[in-house]
Parts: sequence; structure tokens; C-alpha cells
Amino acid sequence: MIKKTILLSGCAFLLLGSCKQTSEKDSISPDSLSVKAINDASLSQYLSVIAADSLAGRKPFTSGETKTINYLKNEFEKLGLEPGNRDSYFQEVPMVEIKSVPEAKMVIKGQSGSLDLTYLTDFVAGSRRLKDQVNITNSPLVFAGFGIVAPEYGWNDYKDLDVKGKTVVVMINDPGFADATLFKGKNMTYYGRWTYKFEEASRQGATGILIIHDTEPAAYPWSVVRSGWSKSKLNLQSEDNGMNRTVVEGWISLDKAKALFKLAGQSDGLMESAKKKGFKAVDLGLTTSLTIENKIKKSLSYNVLAKVSGDKHKDEAIIYSAHWDHLGIGEKVKGDSIYNGAVDNATGVASLLELATAFKKLPKKPGRTILFISYTAEEQGLLGSEYYAKHPVFPLVKTVANINMDMMGIAGKTKDIVVYGFGQSELEDYASTSAKKQGRVVVPDPVPSSGLYYRSDHFNLAKVGVPSLFTGSGVDNVKNGRAWGLKQVADFTKFRYHSPQDNVDANTWDLSGIVEDVRLVFDLGYRLSNEASYPKWKEGSEFKSIREKK
Repeated sequence: MIKKTILLSGCAFLLLGSCKQTSEKDSISPDSLSVKAINDASLSQYLSVIAADSLAGRKPFTSGETKTINYLKNEFEKLGLEPGNRDSYFQEVPMVEIKSVPEAKMVIKGQSGSLDLTYLTDFVAGSRRLKDQVNITNSPLVFAGFGIVAPEYGWNDYKDLDVKGKTVVVMINDPGFADATLFKGKNMTYYGRWTYKFEEASRQGATGILIIHDTEPAAYPWSVVRSGWSKSKLNLQSEDNGMNRTVVEGWISLDKAKALFKLAGQSDGLMESAKKKGFKAVDLGLTTSLTIENKIKKSLSYNVLAKVSGDKHKDEAIIYSAHWDHLGIGEKVKGDSIYNGAVDNATGVASLLELATAFKKLPKKPGRTILFISYTAEEQGLLGSEYYAKHPVFPLVKTVANINMDMMGIAGKTKDIVVYGFGQSELEDYASTSAKKQGRVVVPDPVPSSGLYYRSDHFNLAKVGVPSLFTGSGVDNVKNGRAWGLKQVADFTKFRYHSPQDNVDANTWDLSGIVEDVRLVFDLGYRLSNEASYPKWKEGSEFKSIREKK
């Protein structure tokens, strides 16, 4: 059963106007209506709606989207929040849906023979080009290591390489995964993300790109790739209709990649050599051809925005964000085809509503405006937040911070709270202060190679200079310890992440950990709202110079 929340006691859970001790009138007790508004009963109620089958997996451009965004609008209205986008609770996000269906077999040809790859089992492929049919014919395959151009790390996998007309084969993650002295070591950079690799291949003028899937550096199994690519995919509408992108982009399984190298007369050691500085791309002496049929639909999706206007500085905003979308209806797994996304990310959206309730129950309005945004199409490549970052409601220079919630923990209270992208900004110091009030500590990501800081919506705000915090529930479980907590994370990733098995389970879920986490970021945001200064990026952050230029 879902366990009842034990209200915090024995710790000074004060909502302070600054990082220094303030007078009694500026603090709020742990028994205040605002803090108590964040509780497992209301959280559970929100979850039961947001992760219900009736919302059909909350995919944009479906009836599930219409039901979801109207539910959120109605809940924000009931709570008494103002529309967040001038006089509207919605922000239109022009997108295009492409259902790409490649040929059942991708054939790799070489002088010594050929290799067949089966769609979904061995490869996935699609196109961002808005054409009913696209194809590549006898495109030479080139192994380009990680497919990275990173001058600041002295790394260029495309050096002296002309890939026009060619298809590049690249590895997932970045060199730091294999060698701690390279890049940021085990802390994956954006260069390791699949989105970057597709973008870079397009910039280089490649005809196609295939990423080699490997479970550990990818941080998820092939089933996640398969489920995502078996459905239609969404992109933001562009003036050139996607013609600046490669003709084909996709993934191949590790086993088939090894078979491909063998056909090319190369050993598995080729991938190992690509992990070392100075690697030169290798022409594999192979070609491939592939035709893809596209079904194309242009339409609008929606971000949902609501706000509590500030008392002193209403023109300055602190954003709390959580994406509402998931994967819709897809391949049936264990008799279920609805991808409800209960953890990912009904938990974050429910937490957003909890925070909205808490801020409305404050005896005194926050000094700065609190903007709540539930983004669309995070699962499609952070599209809703990308659009907002380009079309912000509050000017970016007046956006104080972004606090993002995605995939909250369901295993109960923890002694710690995880900060993804540890070392990026002063926001983690604020988080540490709030955690200390709960008798907890802030810790870095226990699996930094997964690169989660670059995989959720706050990243698009970070890219335009807004200090952004992404916390995750801790792993050092109060009742069962750290090893047990890590196993819960690993089991979720392996068995339920991006599958129809990500459902609410009242028999096993313990929401008390989410309650503590949401109370923590509530405390953090309220303190920020009453300060005059802005949090800063730390030295060494790749986003620091962006903010300083604004």
C-alpha cells in the first residue's frame, strides 16, 4: 500500500528570505498549510489521473494530449493560478509528426559478402526530411568513432574527412566513458548524446548516420530504442522542412555492428582504438541502400503554463518544469500496449501541481513570480522546452532559474538527494541548504555516464544561459540502504523504463520520498523568490559564458 507521509520533525524546515537567518515573520513552519499541502494523498490522486489508461499514454497529437493539457489547465484554474502565457494557459508549439517505415531489411554489401539487418530487431531508421519517400543508394559506410567535434577537448572525429554521400557509423556516449582523463570522465557531456551525434552528422554533410547501441554507455537496453523508433516521431517545424538533416538517421545493435566490422575485415579492436585520442576515421569498404516511406502531419502541440505572480519583482521568474508527454500506444509488451509513463513523468507533473498548491497557500506571496511549465514532447527530443527557450514568456535575462522534475523516486525516503550535472551552478548549494534542513545531503549522480543532465527539459534553458537544476530522488534508502536503492533504479531502467510496464502500483509504491523531495525544492524556490541576487553558473560550466553575455 502507499504509505502515509510522516511530516518532518526535528529539523528546522524554514522557508527563508535569504541564505542568512531571518526573522520569525519571514519563516514558515513545517506544520504550515503550504508545506502540509505537499502530501502523499493529493499526490496519489493526481497520479491516478495523469497515468491512467484513459489518457492513452499522453502522446502529442492524440486525444491523450487533449485530455492531459485540459486536465492540467483545469487543475491550475481550480488552484487559483493565473494563466502563464499572458491570458492563456497554453503555448502553441508547431510540430510535425513523421511516421517513418523503412524497408524490412537493411543490406550491407562488401567485396566478401553481405549482411542483412532486420528492422526493429537489428536496426531502426527514420528521416526528418518532409518527403513522402527518401532513400540512400550504395552509400559508403565510414566508421567515425564517437562522431564528435569538440575543440575544447582537442577532439575531432571528422578531421580531414569528407562524408558527403556517405553514411557514418558512430559509437554512443563520449571518450570519457572509457578513459577518465578525457572530456569529463564518467560525467557524460552533451557530445555523448544521440541528439548531438545526429546534429553533427548533418552539419558535416553526411547522407546517413547509424549509432551503435551498447547498453552500458547508452544507459538503457535495446528495447528502449526499439519502442521509441517503432512509433511516429515528432520534430519542431522548420523553414526548410528538415532538408538540412541527414537523409537517414538510426541505430544498429552492437552484435550487428561487430558483424559489420568483421565483413569489412576489421576486428572489434577498431572500436577500442576509436576511444583513444588521435583516432582517424576508417572507410569500411562497405555500402548500404535503404528506402524509407514517410507519413507526414503538421499540427500544433501545447506547453501548459500557469503562474503565481510575485509581490515585489513580478517581472522576474523562477520556473518549475515537468514534461506531461509520454509515448502513447505502441508495441504490445506482456499484454499491454499503453505506455502510461507513470514514473516518467506523471510523477513530475503531479509534483508540479503539488508545488502550485503549496505556493498558493503561502501566507505571503513570493517576491518573484513562480512560473509552472508542463512541456510537450520531451520524449521526442526535448521539443517543448526547446520551443519555449526560443519563445520565452519572461525574458531570459529576467528568468532567475529553472528547477526541473522528471522521474521522481517511488521507493520511499532517502538520506540523500541526487543533483544531476553536479558542479554546474550555485543552485546545488541552495539545494544543499534545503536538504540539510531535512537531515539529508546532496550527492552527485551515482551513474554519471548516463548523462541525465542533458536528457531532460531544463537542458534547453541551460543552453540559453538560465541556471538550471535537475534533482533526482536519492538512492540511500532510509529503511533499506544504498545498495538496495541502486538496485531499484537499475531494475526500473531494465524492466519498466519506456515500456507499458511503467504503471502506478499502489501495492509497492511509497510516495514519502517524493513528498520530501518536493518539499525540498519548494523551500529552495521560495528562498530564491525573496532574494535580490541571481544564482550563478560555477567556474568550468559550459553555460557560464552564455549567461554572462546576456
